[in-house]
Amino acid sequence: MGYTEDILNDIRIQIDAHPEPLAEARRRLDLVRSSASGFKGALRTYASGSLAQHTFIHPVGDGDGGLVLDRRVYSQLGPEGGGQTPRDITAELCASLGPAVRKVYPNARCGTSKRGPKLTFGQPVDKQDPTVDLVVALTRRDGSGLWIPNLDRNRWEASDPEKHVELFTSGSLALRRTRRRIVRLLKAWNKQYSEPGFSSHNLTVWAWEFVEPGMGMATGLQTVLSKAAARVASGTATTDPAKVSPNVRLLVSRDVAARRLRTAADGVTRALANDGDRQAVQSALSTVFYNYLTDPSPSGIGARISALRQPAPVSTATLGLGGTAVTLPSTRAFGTGRDIR
Repeated sequence: MGYTEDILNDIRIQIDAHPEPLAEARRRLDLVRSSASGFKGALRTYASGSLAQHTFIHPVGDGDGGLVLDRRVYSQLGPEGGGQTPRDITAELCASLGPAVRKVYPNARCGTSKRGPKLTFGQPVDKQDPTVDLVVALTRRDGSGLWIPNLDRNRWEASDPEKHVELFTSGSLALRRTRRRIVRLLKAWNKQYSEPGFSSHNLTVWAWEFVEPGMGMATGLQTVLSKAAARVASGTATTDPAKVSPNVRLLVSRDVAARRLRTAADGVTRALANDGDRQAVQSALSTVFYNYLTDPSPSGIGARISALRQPAPVSTATLGLGGTAVTLPSTRAFGTGRDIR
């Protein structure tokens, strides 16, 4: 194992979720699922997203799960029933969950997110207060997967969150471990931007597609970034691995997404090409994980990015720019993680 793997492991120490809030998020999701299982017409509950896939990074945010309703009890719900939209049933479920959860968490409140009830708890652990998002779901009569709400548009949409968990947690123990670590690194890289380019689901799909048995973390990360960059640049869509939902959407323009992926892939490629030189590896990776690493080479681009991110103004000379020396404000004046275009 060379220095690339070592330094990526150093980054993992910084980004991995802390044990206490992570355990608390699981307890809260378990409580909400248990409370929801007593709701009229409940068939089953499930866990989904980062908790179920073991890909949370610090800080711990929301725990995702779902409640599947018996369509025989709710014959009017959904596009295959009477066409009833999801807002009313979501409000009913929220009214049921709030009092149940407050028996354990007195400050808890139930609101809504895009997909269903959102529980807040008002009881931080390690300065983090994980929430729970619970999807209200219906089995589909035609086709696999579930109908889940889009409360922003008050309609039902097809998805298969249970199948996603099955797929993303499949494979040998070694493959699952490597894939999880790569997803966490991808999430940390993506979150450095003030406008992240990719959803966590998108990054997870790419890791599931591109990471193969026998790959180490460094090679797997380089592979995911390179193959995703080529796909995005070519205009090829990323399809739903469960074959239920529409194609996975980018959160920024295709040009910006491709440029970010290619820049990151090039940085990891340079690190692997110099795997026996710790300084060269850190310099290369600092252009990818610039919030977590400094460039040990004063003339390196990573050092320049780091200088721009300091609170104090920086001179053009420090950045290695020619011409008359002037002082530039730091990027923090404009928000961290901006694209340098």
